[in-house]
Amino acid sequence: MALSLSPADTFAQSDPESPALDAVPTPVGMPDAAMFDRRYRSRQALPAAEGTLRWRTGVGVPIVGPLAFLWPQDRPGWYVSWSVQPAEGYRPFPDAASLRMDAPEYRRLGMEFVPLVKMLDGRLYHAPADLTTMAANNPGRTWIIGNEPDVAWQDNTTAADYARAYHDAYHAIKAGDPTAQVAIGAVSQVTPLRLTYLNRIWESYRNEYGAPMPVDVWTMHAYVLREELGNWGVGIPPGFEYVTRGVLWDIEDHDNLELVENQIRLMRSWMARHDQRDKPLWVTEYGILLPPEYGYGQARIADFMVDSFALFDTLRHARLGMPADDNRLVQRWSWFSAYYEPFPGGDLFDAAGLPTPLMETLRDILVAAP
Repeated sequence: MALSLSPADTFAQSDPESPALDAVPTPVGMPDAAMFDRRYRSRQALPAAEGTLRWRTGVGVPIVGPLAFLWPQDRPGWYVSWSVQPAEGYRPFPDAASLRMDAPEYRRLGMEFVPLVKMLDGRLYHAPADLTTMAANNPGRTWIIGNEPDVAWQDNTTAADYARAYHDAYHAIKAGDPTAQVAIGAVSQVTPLRLTYLNRIWESYRNEYGAPMPVDVWTMHAYVLREELGNWGVGIPPGFEYVTRGVLWDIEDHDNLELVENQIRLMRSWMARHDQRDKPLWVTEYGILLPPEYGYGQARIADFMVDSFALFDTLRHARLGMPADDNRLVQRWSWFSAYYEPFPGGDLFDAAGLPTPLMETLRDILVAAP
């Protein structure tokens, strides 16, 4: 799953500049089919109508999958599990030929599943031949390749290695399903340092394969975290051993929406310079990771959610936005998360699978949408 803070052992200090979060997630039980039909089934169409707020709104669902939670009828239109399985930790991974992403219980949920192909140190979790089989058996999906390759405790992949892994995954998926959309994996946040890393990916791909990198969907994460070796935050990207610091944001900056907006504009500017303006941009993970003892209580997080939805839904630019989407800068976004005990501030549900006040805030946003 997507974490954008370094492991707890990195945080040896106890002052507010070094938040220590070391909890272990608690599994949540899965409902049986009868219970699901009584309490969880959606009356909403799948997929959601493109361009609606529900279609734009996603949520990260780590480990247990979406069937563990009591969703309101007004719910996000899509979700990611940081896996190619709808419920990454619920059952053992099946063989590639038997993996189905549209099982009836998931279709009845009314939320589109977006698979993500993980990697580590430049090595894909799944062989290209298996990706071809999975894509052929699950057509019409958008596949995200990697998660925060720029972060040492996530996919930890140099730019050159990411370009090679992306190439193999892209062509394997397209071989199985030419209708599939393939999305580049998101960097943890968009800063000058992370854009340098992205430049290296782009250039490495062209240098190795003699053609521009084929990307159907661009993604980014929109966190506000410190870039400093050995401190809290997201650290330094792999392959930048000579760099010790980038943007030195502080704890109080974590929910600064001006900084989030600037990241989106930086990313869209980069896309425009690389002839990618006509492609969608998805913010596939964002939210609040810091705990209440650092000032991030539920009221503050709810305000951040409401204001961030308004921001993403209204950002437009005549020279940077996607022309086919009314020059919007962001096409889809995904809140972190449904439930994840190590970083519970943004939880939409509690350990019993029941909605939190934050889920009620999200529901109210969707209900109020035209």
